[in-house]
Amino acid sequence: MGQQKLDIISPNELLDNTMRLKNAGYRLVAISCTFKNGIELTYSFDESFELLNLRLNIDADVEIESISCIYPYAFLYENEIKELFGVNIQNISVDFNNNLYKIAVKTPFNTKEENE
Repeated sequence: MGQQKLDIISPNELLDNTMRLKNAGYRLVAISCTFKNGIELTYSFDESFELLNLRLNIDADVEIESISCIYPYAFLYENEIKELFGVNIQNISVDFNNNLYKIAVKTPFNTKEENE
């Protein structure tokens, strides 16, 4: 069975780490988001059954640079996270401008207001 690794990084390290993984042959598996004492973003990559997770713990006002310039299909994950959680992701290659889903409530998974 493969190994899993978790690296906690800062937002300004995201693109460099992502490019390093791409150059090492890793594929992007998923990007997930949750609220846990702020926003927790996890970027999961795989290479030969080795799962590597890059995690960012940020405040809601922090801007994150899109990785869609490195992994073009990341635009779907990023649009979803931006729209449903309200994460400020900049420079998404295909940005739906919060119109990916038809939803009645803006950022429905953003629980910040509920926790205050």
